[in-house]
Amino acid sequence: MCSDFIVSEPRIIETKLEFPYSRTLGPVMGAFFMALRDGQLLGIRAKDRRVLAPPLEYDPETGESLGTEMVPIGPGGTVEAWTWVDDPTQKHPLDHPFAFALVKPDGADTSMVSAVDAGRVEAVHTGMRVTARYRSEPQGLITDLEAWEPTKS
Repeated sequence: MCSDFIVSEPRIIETKLEFPYSRTLGPVMGAFFMALRDGQLLGIRAKDRRVLAPPLEYDPETGESLGTEMVPIGPGGTVEAWTWVDDPTQKHPLDHPFAFALVKPDGADTSMVSAVDAGRVEAVHTGMRVTARYRSEPQGLITDLEAWEPTKS
């Protein structure tokens, strides 16, 4: 056996993998982003009457085009699942601890991944009610929905 290939200590190799791309928005995503800029959420109605959020161009179950029938949803929602980010990086949406969550907006049948700005991990729970918070200076981007925050009773 050749000892040149024996590694006595494990090595750690850091790798950065990204997939940058750009795309045109079209009538569905364009309407969604313009609504975000205006402080509103939109979903899209599927042929079986489900409301998908965020809106999609094609039905994920059938592959059929969904058309352009947009439906207002929110501004409230329910946390369906979550994980806590204790030490956010520069690429995270918030610069302080927060939860990444699946939030099902009111009026939608599906959930969207977003930040929940709850202040502390003990404040977050599945089933909690949240309200959308928008950026004070919107730009027509997904980040115009800055975060969801606990609904005040």
